[in-house]
Amino acid sequence: MRWLSGGALGMTAACLLAQSYTPGPQFLTFLSSVDDSQQPYALYLPASFDPGRRYPLVISLHSEDSNHRLNLMQVLGQGNRIADLARATANYSRLARNPEYIIASPLARGTMGYRGIAEKDVYDVLADVERRFRIDEDRVYLTGISMGGGGALWLALTNPDLWAAVAPVCPVPIPGTDILAPNASALPIRLFHGDQDPIAPVASSRQWQRLLLDVGVPADYLEYPAVRHNAWDYAYRNGSLFDWFAKFRRNRYPERVRFVTDAYRYNSAYWVRIDGLTPGVRASIDARQTGAGAVSVETKNLDGLTLSLDHPVSAVTLDGTLLRLKPAATLSFRKQSGRWGNGRVVQAGKRPGLEGPIAEAVSGRHIYVYGTLGSPAPDELDFRRKQAETAASWSTARERLQLSLPVKADFQVTPEELDSDDLVLFGTQETNSLIARFAGRLPLALNAGAADYGLLFIAPLGKHYGLISSGLPWWTGFDEAARPVYSYAPPPYAELSTFPDYVIFKGALSQVVAEGRFDPNWKLPADAAAKITATGIVLVAGAVK
Repeated sequence: MRWLSGGALGMTAACLLAQSYTPGPQFLTFLSSVDDSQQPYALYLPASFDPGRRYPLVISLHSEDSNHRLNLMQVLGQGNRIADLARATANYSRLARNPEYIIASPLARGTMGYRGIAEKDVYDVLADVERRFRIDEDRVYLTGISMGGGGALWLALTNPDLWAAVAPVCPVPIPGTDILAPNASALPIRLFHGDQDPIAPVASSRQWQRLLLDVGVPADYLEYPAVRHNAWDYAYRNGSLFDWFAKFRRNRYPERVRFVTDAYRYNSAYWVRIDGLTPGVRASIDARQTGAGAVSVETKNLDGLTLSLDHPVSAVTLDGTLLRLKPAATLSFRKQSGRWGNGRVVQAGKRPGLEGPIAEAVSGRHIYVYGTLGSPAPDELDFRRKQAETAASWSTARERLQLSLPVKADFQVTPEELDSDDLVLFGTQETNSLIARFAGRLPLALNAGAADYGLLFIAPLGKHYGLISSGLPWWTGFDEAARPVYSYAPPPYAELSTFPDYVIFKGALSQVVAEGRFDPNWKLPADAAAKITATGIVLVAGAVK
């Protein structure tokens, strides 16, 4: 959602807290900055709700082909009574137990898989609840079912310091989540699964527990004999999940922090922040408080980091090198010529909010833009417009998402939108005026004489991304290319998530000429630049400024 100024935010928070809320299940909305829509979520307030009291909060994520309404009933132990998703609501008097928790379940647009826009919705719901109610920030818990269980693992392992404990139920993990397992080193996790589950094979949760145990995470696992894809009926029965959550509070300063990431988007945990990495390259940190005022840190593929503790630190051992410093609670370090020293790393190229890969351009507010240059005939202009509309159509016959993405002609994009939105630009500088406008800042361009080729790449355009699709669109022959996709993501997002920073193909996506990541300065690596230039298909420009 759009952030307000300090004064406006204070007034808004005061107004929200002054509102009268009824105990029990209900349905609220928040204003999404992605498409300026009111997005719904389900909310439960305890029977004895007191607006002056600080409450623990549970964020609960629904499964595929479900919604926020049903999910709230499931986590309250009533899910097996609901047959009509559209009418799913709560009978407050039927609750076997009235938990002393606030519970929020986002719709997150529908079946989207909890990455990108859906992921942002979850955090927007968390922020909205924290604005409306007094929440104990050290008792915020996370659970989810099936697709939502996979989402719970993803959100927990990318931002582990937000949660006090996490409970995935028969999870279908998002691809790539497994490499983040060490991030749960200070985060209690309990998995639930039925051993006859035909949708989410039980072997997955068994493997996840072993993976977590192998990296030192004391993960619990409850398996239900003869239970199919309804483990939530047992995991949430009689409010037992809330009893488990009640055992844990967030530890803001654990003795040891382990964190793995390959992106600035997810760059911190507890008292550790990664300030310098190469996006797309897995980096790791293992930091320990070793005594009064002393910390030991081991890193891999890092160029900068910051430690922020609740007490002064004067001795830091970084990859075996002891640095003695003036005592301070917050200390930054940077690596130069292979040696660590005191100081903050300077990010000149790729940085938080501008790092790629391609899917980042469609993970928030964005516009699909077709070109009108070249005096196109009506049928050609219609073809260009329909191409952009195809990319913007995320709903399917099976799943109608609560999401509206704008499609505009190049001349219709306003200066305000250029300043606030990511842009998906179709065409070349000969056909799209915005590509022509930014041509001098783009690292690649499809040769005007190249036929039957497709070029797709991401690049920074000021404060936001441009995603340029020239020639054949990226979905040309996608099904035949056998690129692995996450089944619960909408087709356009699922497809774009399979690409790094750029891809060039001939005829169809099954015939890739080149693909990869730009370097930290948004340049092609020298070997890739030489290979691509030699083809004569794509023009390689200088550095992006």
